Amino acid sequence: MTTPLKSGDRIRLISMTDDPDPIPIGATGTVTGLYLQSRWTQIDVEWYNGRSLMLSIPPDVVEHIESPKDALTC
Repeated sequence: MTTPLKSGDRIRLISMTDDPDPIPIGATGTVTGLYLQSRWTQIDVEWYNGRSLMLSIPPDVVEHIESPKDALTC
């Protein structure tokens, strides 16, 4: 399995179904590590709300968001 994410990418959580105390939907953070497994990927994230919890994709779902330096300025 491959993931388009890489260390340093900013992400927003869409869903986290299998955790008894999940990160809130919509929370954002920065990917700090990826650990590819045969059928899933474990992703270490520095969440901006101060929480520390890894993702397992699948079943967790995130979206890649622009970093401030990538955003267009007008």
